[in-house]
Amino acid sequence: MSPQAILPWPLPALLSWAVAWATYLGLRALGAPAVIALLCGVGIGALPAVWSPWPMTGWRRGFIALGFPLSLAASGVAADMAAWAWLVPLGVLALLYPLNAWRDAPFFPTPHGALQGLKRLVRLPDAARVLEAGCGLGDGLRELHAEYPRAQLDGVEWSWPLRAACQWRCGFARVTRGDLWKTDWSAYQLVYLFQRPESMPRAVDKAARELAAGAWLASLEFEAAQLEPDALHSCPDGRTVWLYRQPFTERCPPASAPAGAGGIAVRCVVACEPTPPAAGRAAAAMPTTARAPARGPRSTPGCFGSGRDLRRPGSGRRRLRST
Repeated sequence: MSPQAILPWPLPALLSWAVAWATYLGLRALGAPAVIALLCGVGIGALPAVWSPWPMTGWRRGFIALGFPLSLAASGVAADMAAWAWLVPLGVLALLYPLNAWRDAPFFPTPHGALQGLKRLVRLPDAARVLEAGCGLGDGLRELHAEYPRAQLDGVEWSWPLRAACQWRCGFARVTRGDLWKTDWSAYQLVYLFQRPESMPRAVDKAARELAAGAWLASLEFEAAQLEPDALHSCPDGRTVWLYRQPFTERCPPASAPAGAGGIAVRCVVACEPTPPAAGRAAAAMPTTARAPARGPRSTPGCFGSGRDLRRPGSGRRRLRST
């Protein structure tokens, strides 16, 4: 039986807060200083948010972690505590998530089972190198390992406590502490990330500059608005993994936009021709994907560059969607 069936939400939050309160009141009853009791209560109350057997969103994890200190402040029980002591929880939060990490995607874990079936769309050779950029506690690495058990998995995480916890949870992967934007992506056949809409243009720019031809960029939930996806993977919870393969296909800007406005050295190709009957029969035999119209060789005025199709004859890609 799954953990969420045993303790449905919000029971995990209520249980965490109850244990945190019991820890705080017990230590105070034993004569422990208020600051020590607060630290222990915050730490124990936040443990389920960090190492949780329940699949939870980032908001629920934050709800659990902040529930005890906020309720303590509102209750007035710790009214005699020095004002500076209330900065301790903020210090712990800053240690787990430095400010530059918040500019990326704080506390966005990959849901359990989100990548199941991805290998039917993104076929990788044995021992392929796969990177999760911003791996957090390793939820994404564990999902990638389930799909690609023979791949060489790497993770990069800026927060050193989360990096240590991730390496402990993901002994099959190599997890390093570092800035995902300064990590070299050129050696990887697949780069997976779960970012924010605001940071996706930066991720696309980096991938366009560093990923080799044939390598994939996979983004959970958030689309790269300037690119045409090569495939779409549907997660069990309704989210989408947007898949882009190098060389990327850039969406055509409006006709009024100046040429080269995107700043990315990729093609712009427009769908214009139906799939030939023979190709249609072959594609219909694929049980795990749904076909989309093939992108033909013609272009539209206003596309970047010369407007020519830069693909080799017979190398056109069509968008696929997993089911």
